Amino acid sequence: MNIDWSLLVTAVGLAFVFEGVPYFLFAERMPRILLRLATQPAKFLRFIGLAAMILGLLIISLGRSLSF
Repeated sequence: MNIDWSLLVTAVGLAFVFEGVPYFLFAERMPRILLRLATQPAKFLRFIGLAAMILGLLIISLGRSLSF
């Protein structure tokens, strides 16, 4: 199994960019949002995490199937 390290590093960098966008755009609101998330039940957080992973996989699949 060959690992494309360049692609892996690019993907991790892109993940950091996407993670940073809400903090940059909504810096004043993020503490309240994070406090609200901290009070949610674990089941809800797991559902949100699962939905995000499925959405991410669908986007990756779509991106890999498109030919430009």
